[in-house]
Amino acid sequence: MAAILGKKLGMTQVFREDGTVVPVTVIAAGPCKVTAVRERERDGYAAVQLAFDEVEERKLSKAELGHLKKAGAPPLRHLVEFRDEDLGAEEGPKVGDDVTVAAFEQGQRVKVSGISIGKGFQGGIKRHNFSRGPVSHGSHNVRAPGSIGASAFPGRVFKGQRMPGQMGNKRSTQRGLEVAEVDAERNLLLLKGSVPGSRNAVIEVRSDG
Repeated sequence: MAAILGKKLGMTQVFREDGTVVPVTVIAAGPCKVTAVRERERDGYAAVQLAFDEVEERKLSKAELGHLKKAGAPPLRHLVEFRDEDLGAEEGPKVGDDVTVAAFEQGQRVKVSGISIGKGFQGGIKRHNFSRGPVSHGSHNVRAPGSIGASAFPGRVFKGQRMPGQMGNKRSTQRGLEVAEVDAERNLLLLKGSVPGSRNAVIEVRSDG
């Protein structure tokens, strides 16, 4: 399984040889340093930990700096573990290795995870695609949520009721995205379509399937 951390730069478009226009999201992916390898016999699960986004030493704790120094890595802000049965194999990545966009190829299917754009407190119509009420004859429930429970029994509102509240700003995964182009020289990954997260957000890219 190929995996890498990156930063979303924005969207643009590329032209293919047949003249079709493809909307793509540009991701500055890697290079990421392998800072730990989890083994099933020792740790109970197989995974590889990647570090990304270099920062000043003063922005990290001594424990974080010591962990990175042990792997021969500079001060890096983000640490993420990618679990997979094949990652802990002998031929897998080792501590201190660099992971680049060369691990991906054009046409490959990937899944991208990130923190979705926060939209603040929203009503049921925007948040859950509810329909509005009537707007004629003095109606007052145009955008109101309406009834949310029974009266005598059970005498309360069930948990999980779809209601107004915070929208976005939570982890989201987009699956089945196609790698439109790989620019190994500039560490850029171009994915067809849009991906979760705002501009400059840190995202995870993994092979899908």
